[in-house]
Amino acid sequence: MTPKRIGFLGFNHVIASHLTGPADAFTAAALDDGFGNRLPCYEVCTIGLNADPFSSESGMIFQTQKTLRTAPPLDTIVIPGGPGLRSAEVSQTISDWILKRFATTRRIASICTGIYGLAPTGLLDGRQVTTHWRVATDVARRFPKLRVDYKRLVVKDGPFYTSTGLTAGIDLSLALIEEDYGRQVAIAAAQELVTPLVKRELGDGICEPSSYDSQPTDRFGELVAWIIRNLNADLSVEILARRACISQRHFSRSFKSVFGTSPSEFVENLRLNEARRRLSTRQKTLKSVATSVGFKNADAFHRAFEKRFGTRPRRFTEATETFSEPAPKLAVVGH
Repeated sequence: MTPKRIGFLGFNHVIASHLTGPADAFTAAALDDGFGNRLPCYEVCTIGLNADPFSSESGMIFQTQKTLRTAPPLDTIVIPGGPGLRSAEVSQTISDWILKRFATTRRIASICTGIYGLAPTGLLDGRQVTTHWRVATDVARRFPKLRVDYKRLVVKDGPFYTSTGLTAGIDLSLALIEEDYGRQVAIAAAQELVTPLVKRELGDGICEPSSYDSQPTDRFGELVAWIIRNLNADLSVEILARRACISQRHFSRSFKSVFGTSPSEFVENLRLNEARRRLSTRQKTLKSVATSVGFKNADAFHRAFEKRFGTRPRRFTEATETFSEPAPKLAVVGH
């Protein structure tokens, strides 16, 4: 699958934990391929205003991976907080860039005072938002069209997410992970960070992530592991959609939006990768391997394997056996 790319904006006097905490949460999110390997759900990208390193409020130095000019397409943009955003030049530069990227970005989030970089765009006008209680009055005064409620830790309104507090950035990341891949993946990421998956009543803070308008992709995290454990079964779109409890048409569209490929192509790639792994094991016949990964027709298996790896299965097996064949022992002749 193709990991979703998350872009974190960096600037001088940013709050370091707003970058490191959420970035670690996204990095911890992964799917299990059924063989102990991790399939990363996200690719994290640090984007500076320019190519120069930037320093956090605490003095930590960060090196940018990309700049506003060279940033690649992003699934999600995250604006961390920090006193650097109080600079009119910095906040204006960021807000202008966001306006250029908004149409091609699925969602935009701000952490704590990061709202000073997002609010000037006007995209939050009329929407519910949250921010740190210390600056809530100032935010409401400077941006009167915002509906500010600082008592909520994380607020989602349309494609925009706002959060408050030092640890709310991690809560926000886990909420986004749950929305994308389901609660089990979010829980696993939280366990990697040794932090709880925040769950509070609406009146006491964060909207519980599962109460968001989550898409059917919530079920995909567990579905992939099940597919890998059952490669020799019927894995038609109809069967997969039924298992995910989604209509067939909606399933195909949602699946492709998450993994970047159709369900049938995804399944075939898993089958071929596993077939290649099993062919590397000696004493495995082509027929038994093809059948074990779900290919009922030998010709179809041969064609698909050659298209995927550029060689026929038999040639791959022969090359593997030749490579792994031990060197002949030299006879020692006694005197």
